[in-house]
Amino acid sequence: MNNTTAIAPPSVKHATPDHPIHDLLAQRWSPYSFSDRPVPDDHLASLFEAARWSASSYNEQPWTYFVATKQDPGEFERLLSCLVPANQAWAKAAPVLILTVVSLRFAQSGKENRAAVHDLGLASASLSMEATARGLSVHQMIGILPDRARELYQIPAHFEAWTAMAVGSAGNGEAQPAAWQERDRAPRQRKPADEFVFTGAWGHPAALVAPAAPVSVATD
Repeated sequence: MNNTTAIAPPSVKHATPDHPIHDLLAQRWSPYSFSDRPVPDDHLASLFEAARWSASSYNEQPWTYFVATKQDPGEFERLLSCLVPANQAWAKAAPVLILTVVSLRFAQSGKENRAAVHDLGLASASLSMEATARGLSVHQMIGILPDRARELYQIPAHFEAWTAMAVGSAGNGEAQPAAWQERDRAPRQRKPADEFVFTGAWGHPAALVAPAAPVSVATD
């Protein structure tokens, strides 16, 4: 039996929001299948420019990014080796890999920066939205090998390798095992807003997101 028979996933897998949102947010999704089409350097530069202008606590900008493209096979393999094997299996098809690193202390005071990981997330979200606007996809992953990344990239103390990203155009899945194809074809799902937007007390949904009460219909 051929476990890599592909049914092409959509290049864009739209969200189905309960309330209107910007179309870029609805278009953003994280494929496991990537085309081998290279990402032009000017597009990549704009992705990092979007991250550069993200908000951060005290304008600390605690993020650092390592980037590797398949145009440099040695660098690509080095960054790929910092992913856990399960992520290497699919991410190796992407034309671009990115490793994110965060500074956990403020540069001036040396004190703990409790907003650092939050701010890295904001920067990476900006990067992802810029990618979406350019017809690219970003798949972020927590499954990395931080100790290996520290050794290979000589990451200093108080900085931590945190996540990685695969970047490129969504592919048709033909080179991926069936399990990854199933994930790419599955509908996007999220828990409803009334499960995480509260007012007054924990577990009390805010009225603006609470489901509407069913309408009773009188019968004779």
